[in-house]
Amino acid sequence: MATFSQSSLDKGSDITKSFSQSTIDKGSDMIQNFLCSTCEEKKLDKIADFYCESCVKFYCGECVNMHNKLFTKHTPYGRGAMKKWPVAKKVEDFLLKCDVHKEENLKMFCDEHRELCCTNCAFLHHRLCQPIQITDSVFGTNYPVLNRNE
Repeated sequence: MATFSQSSLDKGSDITKSFSQSTIDKGSDMIQNFLCSTCEEKKLDKIADFYCESCVKFYCGECVNMHNKLFTKHTPYGRGAMKKWPVAKKVEDFLLKCDVHKEENLKMFCDEHRELCCTNCAFLHHRLCQPIQITDSVFGTNYPVLNRNE
């Protein structure tokens, strides 16, 4: 199981800086365990059961009780709502890299093949496809750059 540490979140809301490199590299395809932020500050390794989007911190069952008393308007998400928990920057970067050109980010989308590709792959393998789109990010806006019918 991978354990993601988040000790630097107090300095800002950029959660992508929050996970320790040594624990991310242990990796797991199925389960991600995060450490309780409060316990980690006390040098304790307790698995987090909750994530608070407002605080941008993880909490174990014990610490979330105190959190809920102090911050009544915050809504921590339990393990049942892990889709609302953050993704580690290293995982995000890995998912956005081209499988063929390992250093290239996926910046294009081929409608014909329904796949993301880097600019090299777009030129080498998709230049006859229509239309090819540039993406701001995987979740961003698409801009058509090539349409053979026009």
